Order: sequence, then C-alpha cells, then structure tokens
Amino acid sequence: MVATAYQRTRMMIRECVQADFGRILELINDSAQAYRGVIPADCWRDPYMLAEELRREIDDGVRFHCAEDAGAILGVMGLQDKGTVELIRHAYVSTPCRGRGVGTMLLRHLESIRRHPILIGTWAAATWAISFYEKNGYARVAEPQKNELLRRYWSISERQIETSVVLYGVGLARSQGRS
Repeated sequence: MVATAYQRTRMMIRECVQADFGRILELINDSAQAYRGVIPADCWRDPYMLAEELRREIDDGVRFHCAEDAGAILGVMGLQDKGTVELIRHAYVSTPCRGRGVGTMLLRHLESIRRHPILIGTWAAATWAISFYEKNGYARVAEPQKNELLRRYWSISERQIETSVVLYGVGLARSQGRS
C-alpha cells in the first residue's frame, strides 16, 4: 500500500486493543526483516518476536499505539512507563509505508501523552533508526550512562547491551511544557 498525501490525512493514531495482537505481531516480524544481516548474527532470530514475547511485553506494561488507515495498521509503537522515564518500545512501520511520515506521527503522538522523559533503545548498527530519532530531536546517551540505563530499564542480554544505543528526547520538556 502506498500512502498518498490524501491517505495520510485520513490516518489516525489510536491505542491498540486485544483484537490487534495478531496484526501487531505480524507487522513487527515483517518489519524486523530490515535488521537481518545488520544486527549481530547471535542476536537475530526468525521470527524476530514470538507471540509469547509480545504477550510478556504487553503484560509488562508496554502500551502499543498504531497508525491506521481504512482499518489497515500501517505502523506500531509502544510506550512503557518505568516510573521516572518512559521507554519507546518496538517501533515498526510496514515496509511499503516507510518514509511517509507514519513513524513520525506515532512518535509525536506518544510524546504528547507521555508523563516522563523519553528514552529509546535500539541496535547500534540500525543506523536508519538512529537517524530517524536524531532527526526527530533525540540525542545519543554517552557509553557509560547508556549501559547503566539499559541495565536499569530494559530486560535484555549483556550482548544486546554491548550492541545497542540509548537516545533521549532533547528539548521535549521545554517544547511541551513538561518535565
């Protein structure tokens, strides 16, 4: 599906419901193919996320939001409240819709509903993801602090910590009147 300017105006962002579970899982696994051959081979799996893992993420407080057009989910992005920060989790846009503003719309929506500063973790080799967040006002955290944050707020392996980056929302508090 190719999103035109007209279609983007009809796109809506909403919180996902239980009935969306299968489509979220399908979209994550399809979109995650972009990581194949990019992230370390010992961190890659196919499928990238199992249904049980997605269920655990939701049970652990990840609230997914989706960009939808005419009933089709074009992208998903999760927000997880960790008390003093909120994490952007599992941000994926369907392959044909990339580069059309879907991810930015989802990110702006989550920024508008967050209550705490935002942290984002992603693979260091996923340069397209890092670039996306940097273009949207996020900056990388320095290495020692990155490792501390990944250990404190994420449940990931040491190998993933070694091969990941953390970004934070520079200026979000000022631009949205929040702390």
